[in-house]
Parts: sequence; structure tokens; C-alpha cells
Amino acid sequence: MKLNWAERLIVNNPVRVMIQRRIVKWVGRTVAPDPAARVLEVGCGRGAGACLLLEKFQPAILHALDLDHRMIRQAMTYLNPEQKRRISLYVGDVFRLPYRDAVLDGVFGFGVLHHLPDWREGLREIARVLKPGGFYFLEEFYPQFYQNFLAKRLFLHPEHDRFYSHELRQALKDCGLSLQQRLEQKQLGILAVVVKDRGKGGKG
Repeated sequence: MKLNWAERLIVNNPVRVMIQRRIVKWVGRTVAPDPAARVLEVGCGRGAGACLLLEKFQPAILHALDLDHRMIRQAMTYLNPEQKRRISLYVGDVFRLPYRDAVLDGVFGFGVLHHLPDWREGLREIARVLKPGGFYFLEEFYPQFYQNFLAKRLFLHPEHDRFYSHELRQALKDCGLSLQQRLEQKQLGILAVVVKDRGKGGKG
């Protein structure tokens, strides 16, 4: 699902970048990708998160995708020449990631799953492309945060089959993703790092 004007306004502002910087620092206390790591950010927006990931983790390969071609065009102007050389930007769909099974060392998603009409399928696709032992970072919001009266008038989100803490944890488990670290506020959402079980093959 593409963001509407209000959501683009929120994610494309300096305060959001400050928050993401703190989040990336928190993630770095749990995971330390190998310098040869192949990493993906889903729902990259204008590319601010990808820049922070490049700065913090220095992966060998960093891909960043967004469903909205306007966001990718904006990212191409946001990134400096060196960042554009090291970050591969493209229009893509979380439901159809263009990778073979079990090829990525890490996936990052800043507030992506709760925008997906079929969030379980999106989660399965992310798990599919992760190597056993690979990690997935997720920043997610619960319906109490985005389905209140004001938020529903401003923002665009799917309304059916939404997840709370229990549903999300069960779906992660079903995909072979084990919780390693989390910060959670039950009325707001969660930051979490999960790792794909070593016994899992390509299919999540």
C-alpha cells in the first residue's frame, strides 16, 4: 500500500530521521552484519533510512525498495553521489521480492507490515529471502495507534486482519523467526530484531 500525502509528510521530515537514527543505533546493539553482508530495506521511502543503515553497518550490498515510484525518484535526489553508488534503489513489491530463497543476511522494515493488506504474506516473503541465521528488524505500530478517530481521517491503512502483539509474535514464529530483542509499548507498537531459525530452508 502506498502512503498518502499526510503519511509522506510525516516520514519525509527531519524529526523522523532523528528517530530512525536512534532506532538504528539500538539495532546495532543486537546485530552486527558482516562486512560482506547483503542487506535489504523494504519500504525505503526517500532513502533516509537506507543512508543511516549504510553509515552504521557498511554492508557490502545494500538494496532499498519502495512500491511508490515517486518515493524512489525522491530518493535519487536525496542521496549524494557516494550513497547512490553504494545503495541500489528500485521500485519493488514486498509480496514479490526479486531474490532467490535464503540469499539475504538482513532485512530492515521501518513501519511497513501494518501497511500491507496481507501482512502475513509479506512476512512470509521476507522470511523466504533471509538466510538461516539472517535477521529481520521491524518497527511496527498497533491498531490503537493508527485506527483512532483522528488517525483514520488523516492516514490510509488497511482496516481488516490487523495485528496486535500476540498475532505478530505468532506469525513470526510460524515463519521460523525467533525474537532476539524488542522494545514494546502495547498501546503503540514494537521495535524488534528477529532471526531466522537455522533449521529453516528457503520457504518461510
